[in-house]
Amino acid sequence: MAKEYARTQRVADYLQRELAALIQHEVRDPRVGMVSVTGVDVSRDLGHARVYYTVMGSDSSEDARESTEVLNKAAGFLRSQLSRGSNMRSVPQLRFYFDSSIGHGRDLEDLIRRAADADRELGLRDDDGTED
Repeated sequence: MAKEYARTQRVADYLQRELAALIQHEVRDPRVGMVSVTGVDVSRDLGHARVYYTVMGSDSSEDARESTEVLNKAAGFLRSQLSRGSNMRSVPQLRFYFDSSIGHGRDLEDLIRRAADADRELGLRDDDGTED
């Protein structure tokens, strides 16, 4: 069972690297923008892959809806490009999803910063972050 996991993980890592390069160099649609592939989950049978991505300047899936549509329409093209450059028997079906974890992390970081600033104003914390 561990061997199967290792294979799906290797395929996912390969797809992540190759898709990042293909989207950057081959997808010419201006609606895509600056896309970063953050992760790929491949099904156990290697038939389907969920590709997670972020777009610079977009924090929610609503902001990136147009990019998601364009990437999902380009999935066939990207899949054919992947099959040319690899020795895989079959390339998984690709489905793109916006990764909102980056935006959530930024929101949490902002909340922590505001809480620390409020503590400093109340005199509960020193400027170096230690408590009084």
